[in-house]
Amino acid sequence: MNIIKLNAIDSTNSYLRKLVQIKQLENFTVVVAEHQFEGRGQMGTVWESGIGKNLTFSTLIRFSKLEITQQFYLSMAVALGIKTVLKSVVNGSFYIKWPNDILADNDKIAGVLIENVLGGSTLKYAVVGIGLNVNQLVFPENIKNVTSLNKIAGSCFDKDELLNKIIKSIQFFVDFIENEDFIELKKRYIASLYKFQTPSMFEDNKGVIFLGKIVDISEEGQLMVALENETIRKFNLKEIKFANR
Repeated sequence: MNIIKLNAIDSTNSYLRKLVQIKQLENFTVVVAEHQFEGRGQMGTVWESGIGKNLTFSTLIRFSKLEITQQFYLSMAVALGIKTVLKSVVNGSFYIKWPNDILADNDKIAGVLIENVLGGSTLKYAVVGIGLNVNQLVFPENIKNVTSLNKIAGSCFDKDELLNKIIKSIQFFVDFIENEDFIELKKRYIASLYKFQTPSMFEDNKGVIFLGKIVDISEEGQLMVALENETIRKFNLKEIKFANR
């Protein structure tokens, strides 16, 4: 496994995206930084992390053949890879909050940013950025519903060991994509989905609050929510959130 360690960088995703354009990199090359001062989350959000306390890294994932219409399976594989490792090192309840945040009970512990590079109708490769709260105990007051492995377990964790486990676990689930075992991959993802089939209050991007329950994920990765009138609505990223969070 090719691991590039940096003390500080603006964004490991940006660094790796530039590097892959000028250098031949092996699959699952990793860039990890002790401090990421312009870490990014989904849809332009900011990922804040204590210096040296957490895992902030990006990995390069190439595919032999993955259609653009199937790219959400990568989100599934990455989220399952992270969640599986966390479940193995800490005695707790972990869930995937659509599309690929990882929750410990109801608190966020990891986030994922996937940037795909397309070639025709297929995905050439993806740069997958991951932020995992490991040993940080104190978080900014403006960040709510957040936790870390240390807060859950009451002990520090070896970040290098966790990194290796997570990359190997993601490789395991990416193999489902390479083997075109999409049905099993989605089955495992759905089984790990936060609030699946549980009546919950949601808020859409127009501020409308409504009762519904998550019933499926569309082929394009949209969240499918059954409403009280038994109709099903599909939502893209940032079009829906839980009303109590």
